[in-house]
Amino acid sequence: MSPVVAQSSALDLTKLEPIFEYYKKMARGSLIPVLQAAQESYGYLPTAVLETIADRMKAPISQIYGVVTFYSQFRLLPRGKHVIRTCQGTACHVRDSSKILETLKSALGVTPGGTTIDQMFTLETVACLGACSLAPVMMIDNEAHGRLRPDRVIEILDKYRK
Repeated sequence: MSPVVAQSSALDLTKLEPIFEYYKKMARGSLIPVLQAAQESYGYLPTAVLETIADRMKAPISQIYGVVTFYSQFRLLPRGKHVIRTCQGTACHVRDSSKILETLKSALGVTPGGTTIDQMFTLETVACLGACSLAPVMMIDNEAHGRLRPDRVIEILDKYRK
């Protein structure tokens, strides 16, 4: 049995009922709010949830996937306990943010968009974090870490692992 099937069969799809009740008219215009609410409930949008939404909204699953894959706010895979966003903007770039990203990729064993096997970290890149004076900078959850060097990145990750 694949991990996706195992996850899907263990899902409590009754968590969708309050969402469907709230959007009971199920107008086509409510698809995005329904998806947002479902993702809020599950942390991501598993296949079984998407299939249930398609069925209840009487929409083809291809349309649901089209919306989910078009908007970057939606996730088809679970995220880690901590989300790391590393800035790749101009100020960070000129201060070697590429070394910070390479250090993160190596230390975590994932590429941007990936989640560690232990579900501890998800790595993302962003165009700007708005903290240019701290370049190079990354955020872990809502905490900024600036003026980074590769050795500091490892120290910071170790603190989150504890």
